[in-house]
Amino acid sequence: MPAACGAGVAGAAIAWLVATAFGGTGEVSRTVLVLTVLLLVSVITPTLGGPDDALDRTAARPWTWLRTSHLAAAVGLPLVLLLATLLTGTRFGPFGCVVRDVSGLLGLTALGAATLGTARSWFLPLGWTLAAVLVPGTGRVGEALTWQTQASDSRPATAVAAVLAVAGLALYVSRGPRPRTSSENV
Repeated sequence: MPAACGAGVAGAAIAWLVATAFGGTGEVSRTVLVLTVLLLVSVITPTLGGPDDALDRTAARPWTWLRTSHLAAAVGLPLVLLLATLLTGTRFGPFGCVVRDVSGLLGLTALGAATLGTARSWFLPLGWTLAAVLVPGTGRVGEALTWQTQASDSRPATAVAAVLAVAGLALYVSRGPRPRTSSENV
């Protein structure tokens, strides 16, 4: 986790410096915002699985509480880093988009960790986010499918992000990360 925090701080700082240098002042574009959120969530992804799969399945630890607090901290890191930019000239905002995107993408990552394993859990957020950035969504269905790039007042986008966040939390907390296969242990 300390390495992930350091990488998150470095990633946010670099994204802010690049946005300041090339974008000027004001809020960054939604594309830059969602790609920065994706970067910050991706550095947290390896922390969703422990070094020992057998230990992740024992009842010797209160895993429900530990996994819940871990996901809360994982949401907190990108939120604090991106919301700190609201005090500067170049801002990652609006606040509603930051919270929605961080929660939704981390929920999607947690779903991936529980179903695909930690090593592959970044596939779903990356694929969905790149599709949302490349293909603009219009209408209710389009807003729901491209929830990451929508305005903060979009109800379909907020609903999809909330469902992903709750489903990811529930599945990851109850099951934990999927055990690694023998080829992933190499």
